[in-house]
Amino acid sequence: MIIMASVIDRMTARASGQILWNLFLMLTGSILCAVAVNGILIPQQFFGAGFTGVALIIHYLFPPLPVSALYLILNIPLFALGWFYVGRRFFLYSIAGMLIFSGALEWVHIPFPVQDKILSALLAGIIIGAGSGIILRSLGSAGGLDILSVMFVKSFSIRVGTTILGCNSVILFAGAIFISLEGALYTLVYIFVNSYMVNLVVTGLSQRKALFIISPQWEKISHEIMEKIQRGVTIIKGHGGYTGREMQILYTVITFQELPRLKQLVRGIDPEVFVVVSDTQEVMGTRIGNQPHW
Repeated sequence: MIIMASVIDRMTARASGQILWNLFLMLTGSILCAVAVNGILIPQQFFGAGFTGVALIIHYLFPPLPVSALYLILNIPLFALGWFYVGRRFFLYSIAGMLIFSGALEWVHIPFPVQDKILSALLAGIIIGAGSGIILRSLGSAGGLDILSVMFVKSFSIRVGTTILGCNSVILFAGAIFISLEGALYTLVYIFVNSYMVNLVVTGLSQRKALFIISPQWEKISHEIMEKIQRGVTIIKGHGGYTGREMQILYTVITFQELPRLKQLVRGIDPEVFVVVSDTQEVMGTRIGNQPHW
């Protein structure tokens, strides 16, 4: 009984720590996004991205309506869809994230002494992209397009930043018509940088590399990869198109950080080795997978 109680205590402490860590990520990301929205987007009359952009357009047309309240209201129908299409844990964390982000929009106001609109757009894209990516690195989101993006990732394997860019194009068009074409063009710069930063933070830092390796020393290379890199290797039978000789092609998937070690390893075995390195969008697997946890 004492051992069981100790195990339960450790599991409870681990779960509590995980909850606090995810809430910390949401808070950090939300503060970054709110800093850029209130300090750059609104003063420069940019439209913003996602539901924040919709809320900003409405706010510009009807100034008494606060962005934080508009954002909260716009999220209600999307959360109803999210209940059916995303995991329950992600859904519940996202409710917390939405409330945290709405609160940050209301209370976090830090001015930026940057007057140039292009520089402002670049800075806003970097800050909000990083903030949104940090939020998505948690077990939830801040609502808005994050939930829609997760639904598209799970259903169609469409990258988060790609969904954001597509939906924001519609928002940009509406802003150009109802507010300002010039503001829409500056916002386009911000949205592009924002989408790139989201992809970088969410998947870029955990990107996997797929390698094809062709060498007469394939047996030794395969053994060394499994022993020293500790990654699996698949052996594919093939033959040379010109020589017609049979050969063995090694296929493996590694992390980005392991790539320099592997290249040094195979060169040390065979200086004439032929290696093809490819980027991967996502990888499923218990040891090497990098699919988001949504």
